[in-house]
Amino acid sequence: MVARHAPLVRRLALRLASRLPASVSLDDLVQAGMMGLLDAVTRYREVPTAQFETYATQRIRGAMLDELRSTDWAPRGVRERARRIENAIHRTAQALGREPSEAEVAAALDVSLREYQAMLQEAHGAQLIYADELGSGLDALPGGAHAEDAADASAQDPLQALLGQEQRAALVQAIDALPEREKLLLSLSYEQGLNLKEIGLVLNVGEARVCQLRSQAIARLRARLARG
Repeated sequence: MVARHAPLVRRLALRLASRLPASVSLDDLVQAGMMGLLDAVTRYREVPTAQFETYATQRIRGAMLDELRSTDWAPRGVRERARRIENAIHRTAQALGREPSEAEVAAALDVSLREYQAMLQEAHGAQLIYADELGSGLDALPGGAHAEDAADASAQDPLQALLGQEQRAALVQAIDALPEREKLLLSLSYEQGLNLKEIGLVLNVGEARVCQLRSQAIARLRARLARG
């Protein structure tokens, strides 16, 4: 099973690497992913609701994200700027009673629109982890696959199951409140698996602009969930 699904590990590593700085090693992601695949093979039990590839994908991706967290690959300054953007969106949305425009967020940060967009582009890689913290890497997108832990599903705590459902519902609502272009971008990225260039062709913008819009969309989601 490991040999048969090894190509899946590389596909997931390449997809993840496309959202990260060039300094992140593809080989390290593949190695971490193989450990996730071995874990999946060990823990998997066949159940009608979870096919192995779906289950393994969750484990492989989780192992890769754990590897990124452990190496602290994103500079502290980048993380801090990402948090500043999120906080500015939070404050501005509360004051306006709606999702703020880029210009309004830039004004809240006391920077120019160009400077704000540069901050968004810089935050692009760091926010990958933030997206995962929201709930399985935005698997709650309409039509997205939500992989259950087949090994533990039968013994799942009812309270934890309820909390998971509530978090998923809150995330779906937050996604639905996004501007249409940002909602489409997330669907193309996380549901359809398109890369930056392909998304840019759909949206008729450059790759840098795709990075900016995706960073902004994720910051909006986190800010909205923080508002409750």
